[in-house]
Amino acid sequence: MPTISWFYGISIRMFVSDHPPPHFHAYYESSVAVIAIETGKITVGRLPPRIARLVEEWRLQYIAELMAAWAVAERGETNDLGRIPGLGEEK
Repeated sequence: MPTISWFYGISIRMFVSDHPPPHFHAYYESSVAVIAIETGKITVGRLPPRIARLVEEWRLQYIAELMAAWAVAERGETNDLGRIPGLGEEK
């Protein structure tokens, strides 16, 4: 599962050839959550409230890039998901 972004100790990853709906996995310390790209809803797991807010801010900023990465992952292209800047980084 490639890491597509890293910020404030949060790792954002995406499985290749994963199941719909489009989503990503957020890891922070011992917390893990699966988050729908389009809605921001946590569908599995949980994050501490402060971290969830940061991930949501990041998701809103990079929704187009996340959907593009999902399209690549859905095709099974394992080495080309790219990197999405972290929160506070320049696009």
